[in-house]
Amino acid sequence: MLDRLYARILRLSASDRAPLWLALVALAEGSVFPIPPDVLLIPMVLSRPDRAWMLAAICTVASLCGGAIGWLLGAELIHLAMGLVHFYHGEHALALYEARFARYGFLVILLKGLTPVPYKIVSIAAGAAHYSLTLFLLASVITRGARFFLLAGLLRVFGAPVQHFIERRLTLITTAAALLIVAGLVIALRV
Repeated sequence: MLDRLYARILRLSASDRAPLWLALVALAEGSVFPIPPDVLLIPMVLSRPDRAWMLAAICTVASLCGGAIGWLLGAELIHLAMGLVHFYHGEHALALYEARFARYGFLVILLKGLTPVPYKIVSIAAGAAHYSLTLFLLASVITRGARFFLLAGLLRVFGAPVQHFIERRLTLITTAAALLIVAGLVIALRV
């Protein structure tokens, strides 16, 4: 079943609409969606390595837009954001992030943007803490851009061996990715 899904994603990732879907997933992941855009970025770069930099740029810009939406949710619509935070059981994490933003804002964004901690929690917390939107976006462009461009660059350089590795160990890789997401949520709730 995973093999068929993977093959379909590879086929779809070469379509003309794939960049639009990538942008939508990256946008939504920055504010409300639980699945990172990496799940689309990886097969898209493997399918079209010549588009790696463009796809990383799409991911970065859309993720920043999603982060700005998350920031606005935290800053202006705290009642709506609290519903989302409650949905993800992140009340304690949000309170801790607010305190940390007051003290270490820029550094927190840089560190959390590279980890499996969901970016939406960072963006909402930055807004709820009324951390400077300009500084939030500056830190986000550094950390999100580094993440997506590094991933795209590695896939572009090592594409064929990475693709072969993924195809041979698809179940192991998807299990590891799921565990990383769960670990990120656990870290976000405890930190």
